[in-house]
Amino acid sequence: MLYMPAAQPAASIIVPAFREAANLAQLTERVFSALGQAGIEAELIIVDDDSQDGTVEIVDGLKGRWPVRLIVRTHERGLSSAVLAGLEEAKSDRFVVMDADLQHPPESVPDLLRELDRDGCDFVIGTRYAATGAIDEDWPLFRRVVSRVATLMARPLVPLSDPMSGFFALRRETLRQAAPLDPIGYKIALELYVKGRCRRPAEVPIRFAARAAGTTKLTFGEQVRYLRHLWRLYRFRFPHASHVIWMAPAAMIGIATWWVISAAVS
Repeated sequence: MLYMPAAQPAASIIVPAFREAANLAQLTERVFSALGQAGIEAELIIVDDDSQDGTVEIVDGLKGRWPVRLIVRTHERGLSSAVLAGLEEAKSDRFVVMDADLQHPPESVPDLLRELDRDGCDFVIGTRYAATGAIDEDWPLFRRVVSRVATLMARPLVPLSDPMSGFFALRRETLRQAAPLDPIGYKIALELYVKGRCRRPAEVPIRFAARAAGTTKLTFGEQVRYLRHLWRLYRFRFPHASHVIWMAPAAMIGIATWWVISAAVS
């Protein structure tokens, strides 16, 4: 099916990418198939950190069938800043952000947009940890532990079951009203929710898949950056509670680690 781009699409799908060429064709096809079935016009913006892995050629081949745009960044790196670059280029007033590795189900994009359209909703997260959410059984135990610990550490900041998710939707209005954004690392959803002062979130259960191709970008350095990012957000969210800022993250690390490891071995 040939997709005709709208002057102002109903949604802009932002996909940060680094060395994800092997996933982009399938991602694009599945996104626009889901959108087409839902009757939603959209644009797909891929923000690539100069992968030099064939991404440019693959996206060039996709442009003839779907409204896909590619932004190649040669002087900046990082998932969070890539998302912000995509948001700046977006034509729509509704945004969906998702990863390029096919772990986030493209078929759920319309569901996030429908929740965002509900009265008063200002942020939607695709969650692995809701009652009907799930994680592929092939996802490594270590990654599960890291995810759970990181999630519990962020819970005082947000009322979300999966604030670590990179699959989310928000409006341009939320972005405009946000305090200055300065994320560290890859958890841009957490930054946007807290700095955007969101108050009426919604959640969409998803099945989180194992990576289809490519390699994970989660490193020890990224985990350290997450702790620095969390520290900043605690200071922003609780500016007059210095004792909480100093004590809460450390206490939560211990509690969360004990809880997750206990659950894993039980």
